[in-house]
Amino acid sequence: MKNEKELLDVIVNALEDKKGMDVSVLDVSKISSIADYFIIAGASNVNQMNALVDSVEEALYKEGVRPAHIEGGEKSGWTLMNYGDIIVHVFDVEKREFYGLERVWKDAEKILTGNASEEKNAD
Repeated sequence: MKNEKELLDVIVNALEDKKGMDVSVLDVSKISSIADYFIIAGASNVNQMNALVDSVEEALYKEGVRPAHIEGGEKSGWTLMNYGDIIVHVFDVEKREFYGLERVWKDAEKILTGNASEEKNAD
């Protein structure tokens, strides 16, 4: 099985493959016991939100990783996928702004993985 950093790449790539909006990875390990990483992604509509969630589930299933818990859903405008030390949050635009997880967890280190780090390194 892959380590956490490799799983982060799998998740980010799955979200970017379905055009997840403004994907963020926060390292919360030093400031919270809830998890080590939060991955946050936006969706422009319900269909995209469902596609993002399905993409993450499928990618991790191929790696032998199952969620401990999934809550929310299309009617709530957000989905939380708990993979133990990695928690994936998928929001519609309105709910992402409302909950503002990047603001709430502003003391977390923002890290980039997958295509985002390739783009940063290209600059």
